[in-house]
Amino acid sequence: MTEQLTQPAVGAMSFEERLALLVDREILARDQRRYTRLLQKARLKYPNAAIEDLDTRPARGMDRTRITRLVLGDWIKSGYTVTITGPTGSGKTWLACALGQYACRRGHSVSYLRTPRLAEELRILHGAGTFGKWLLALAKTDVLILDDWGLAALEGIARADLMEVIDDRAATRATIITSQLPIEHWHAWIGDATIADAILDRVMQRNQRIVLEGDSLRRKSVEQTPSKEEIQANP
Repeated sequence: MTEQLTQPAVGAMSFEERLALLVDREILARDQRRYTRLLQKARLKYPNAAIEDLDTRPARGMDRTRITRLVLGDWIKSGYTVTITGPTGSGKTWLACALGQYACRRGHSVSYLRTPRLAEELRILHGAGTFGKWLLALAKTDVLILDDWGLAALEGIARADLMEVIDDRAATRATIITSQLPIEHWHAWIGDATIADAILDRVMQRNQRIVLEGDSLRRKSVEQTPSKEEIQANP
């Protein structure tokens, strides 16, 4: 209200118009606070990844039109699984985080988990007797990101727990899976044929596949960064 009084044009507005501006401003402020809260809770590896900065050069194997259609579509509400595969350093995690960040901007809850660490985290949860509570909270999360799927071997208990996580979300909640391992090798990675069949059946029920290509972006970044000697030679 105080800010409004300092603006010359406000004096010419009606009470209703001034009230509408105040309401709009409050809505924007609340949306920003909600977005900040959701982003912090998501704990994304790359919280600043934004879909607008997507590298869609032909060598990357990404179609901007397709990605934009996915982002603006109903994949979250429809419970789709987005699988992002490709070689190491191709930008899988960045893209997953960009999708997660945009989901937060749209008011959706997001959770980021690294699959190789999942077994240890699950052991801790079981030991503390909080696995059921954690599983229930995760089932209510709008978007779950499972990063580096297939990077480390699955143990028996972790395999069964992963089945529970996937089953809770099948066709109801959105999941993003990133993996260096091509999808046709996932069955062998999961190990147990029965559980593998069940997990893959649910993952592929509603699926959007993105396959990234090209050389490692991390290696390119290192190669393009000038060394200390180069900086001193070319001040």
